Amino acid sequence: MMVSAGDDSVDSKFSPVKLAPLEAVLFDIDGTLCDSDPLHYYAFREMLQEVGFNEGVPIDEEFFIEHIAGKHNDVIARDLFPDDFERGLKFVDDKEAYFRRLAREQLKPVNGLYKLTKWVEDHGLKRAAVTNAPRANAELMVSILGLSEFFQAIIVGSECERAKPHPDPYLKALEVLNASKDHTFVLEDSVSGIKAGVAAGMPVIGLTTRNPEHLLMEAKPAFLIKDYEDPKLWAALEKFDKMGLATKDAA
Repeated sequence: MMVSAGDDSVDSKFSPVKLAPLEAVLFDIDGTLCDSDPLHYYAFREMLQEVGFNEGVPIDEEFFIEHIAGKHNDVIARDLFPDDFERGLKFVDDKEAYFRRLAREQLKPVNGLYKLTKWVEDHGLKRAAVTNAPRANAELMVSILGLSEFFQAIIVGSECERAKPHPDPYLKALEVLNASKDHTFVLEDSVSGIKAGVAAGMPVIGLTTRNPEHLLMEAKPAFLIKDYEDPKLWAALEKFDKMGLATKDAA
């Protein structure tokens, strides 16, 4: 069950007064900036079937969510090919190249994304993309979405000591932006990503782009939204505006 922006549980986890003055917003990429999971699912399904995985029976979405979505490629490689990690690494590298070909033609932003990025820009907030995707994927997706100039940094899990669900990528983003966890919030769509943001000490707004609500809630987001047009998101952000807590003049 989703909680509404007016619930005490939301206010306790996502309080404009506690977050003020708001300094930064951190975005995941896959499933958060863009609805890319269908492309990842298609690439994994087709390529795993080609190599005879699961005796040639195509994976389903339930398998994808449980074993793949939001996870770092090293983890995926070990999970899919437990007896041949090197083969697994080669497979996921080839799959990412296939994904990039698909993304150039089919990648679309999450509904309302540019309304939110404008709000972030208008309020002079720092911003970074924080992802478990390979850097080549991350930079391509950000470029396709027209956000290369919007983001001040792209933090990649494999370039940190530990990837999500560990907090390291989000802590690195705060360090690079010179922002405080006490004045920053995170946008995520996966269990792994929400856990990482929460572990880094920040409130996380979860998107129900593809992953089941009950699984996302187990990771303890502040609240869930369908997309960036969701009234729950804007009810929360409008509190910053009403109290003057997220402006370019905030100190």
